[in-house]
Amino acid sequence: MVTTNVSFGPIWPSSVGFDNIINELDALLNAQAPTSTFPPHNIIKVDEYNYIVELAIAGFNKQEVTITLKDSLLEIKGQKNPEEAVQYLHKGIGTRSFVKTIKLADTVEVVGSAEFQNGILRIALCNVIPDSKKPRTIEITDGLPPAANIERVRELLAERDNT
Repeated sequence: MVTTNVSFGPIWPSSVGFDNIINELDALLNAQAPTSTFPPHNIIKVDEYNYIVELAIAGFNKQEVTITLKDSLLEIKGQKNPEEAVQYLHKGIGTRSFVKTIKLADTVEVVGSAEFQNGILRIALCNVIPDSKKPRTIEITDGLPPAANIERVRELLAERDNT
């Protein structure tokens, strides 16, 4: 196993408010590598905002698979129902139980329902960028010190919370 040390030190002088993201990246980089790659999966980038997660789960039916999204974790679980007495000469199709967890950004949402066809489970995802996060031009005015702008922001937030 190859270990990589990443230093986020150079980021701090030119960033504000990235504490949580950097801590999350640090935790992901230092986490134990997954012990199982079953079932195999793909993450497809369709365009700038849309993705598809595919899992190869041949041998499962849709009643044996559950998909949950909680706290930005997409969790796909497969629990194979007990088989009838079958005598295999060779069993190469993996049907063991599994849990596949994929961390999503806070702005990524599951689109519609999952699709299961020909042994492939597909889950569509969309990165929904709120208007407040989209690029905008900041007006330059005369005379208002930054502290006054912060007070104005507090007033606007209080007005929003009261409506």
